Amino acid sequence: MTTLGSTVAIVRPARTTDVRAIRELVDAYSSDGRLLSKATVTLFEDVPEFLVAEIDGLVVGCGAVHVMWEDLAEVRTLAVDPKYVGRGIGSTILIALMDRARALGVTRVFCLTFMVRFFASHGFHEIDDTPVDTAVYEQLLQSYDEGVAEFLGLERVKPNTLGNHRMLAIL
Repeated sequence: MTTLGSTVAIVRPARTTDVRAIRELVDAYSSDGRLLSKATVTLFEDVPEFLVAEIDGLVVGCGAVHVMWEDLAEVRTLAVDPKYVGRGIGSTILIALMDRARALGVTRVFCLTFMVRFFASHGFHEIDDTPVDTAVYEQLLQSYDEGVAEFLGLERVKPNTLGNHRMLAIL
């Protein structure tokens, strides 16, 4: 929960009725490449991974945690309505996502981001490689998930990841 003056932002699990607002948040940042655009059907499929921040019934932020392997998850689609940036909502969502990852048994959280200072302030550090061993890498290659392909740095997703920084946090 984040207090904005007398207004409180509450972070809660997303519901299917939040997808329209999540879509708007994604669209606000995908036009300039800060977020990867996703098909609306994918957002519906990923509802269980999402948390949203809400103020007076209005969704003003979102983020997801996607488990990639036994000890590894990715923070994805972290976005705050531009009118509410700088009020701690992104931090509140990220902390809740990290707590969720811990509860799932994950010990490392990855992100691909342009917001290096923000994630560094939450314990993430830049990495150059893919932080999994060869056997896990081979298993991850079997995933159809675009985010996993980005994590692996596969050539087919390179245009989506240009300029992004690979970051990892140990929980």
